[in-house]
Amino acid sequence: MNIELDVHTHTIASGHAYSTIREMAKAASEKGLKLLGITEHAPGIPGTCAQIYFGNLRVVPREMYGVELMLGSEINILDYNGTLSLEERYIDKLDVRIAGIHKFCYEYGTIEQNTSAVLGAIKHPKIDIISHPDDGDCPLNYEVIVQGAKQYNTLLELNNNSINPVNQRKNARENSIYMLNLCKKYEAPIILGSDAHFDEHVGELNLTLEVLREVSFPEKLVINQSVEEFKKMINKNRP
Repeated sequence: MNIELDVHTHTIASGHAYSTIREMAKAASEKGLKLLGITEHAPGIPGTCAQIYFGNLRVVPREMYGVELMLGSEINILDYNGTLSLEERYIDKLDVRIAGIHKFCYEYGTIEQNTSAVLGAIKHPKIDIISHPDDGDCPLNYEVIVQGAKQYNTLLELNNNSINPVNQRKNARENSIYMLNLCKKYEAPIILGSDAHFDEHVGELNLTLEVLREVSFPEKLVINQSVEEFKKMINKNRP
């Protein structure tokens, strides 16, 4: 599978990542990517940047080392209504908008409560992607989530970090497989994300590709193959 983009990555601005924007862009160039998304953690994650960081992204070039850059945020889902941790005026300034649940900012609830939280973010007209909806400590009704993502043109992420055995997300691989089979059923497109916190890991999607092969996932539903198709997908919810 030809991969043109990786839009879920973090730099030193996120507080627990270890490379700069230039280092990440250079790594993306060396790996042959056409588009790199840098999506710093929004407030709520210990050590990350303040909201003002997202208000000044205009000063950063949108092309480095021959790679197009999209700058955005991985925004925290805060409650069972899907409330987001970044003000709308800052969300409006982002090139790419990811929302996800993180244990630092969210109290895990019942399947119904967690599903309501993620579905609220899916329905938000400015959210493009739901990050790592795979954590067994935060159980979800995947049928509802996949149907909602299809209806509201929101991409569900298959996260390389989550299914890496060295990480701690409970049953992430099993949950990802279950979700992918539902995405096949409803023909809901997905996006692969490295969730890189170091430049060497930019574009590292090997584990996600293994899982896709395991479930015979249709390549046509993997949005990473085309920058044009990715932009077309997220622009469905843009003015």
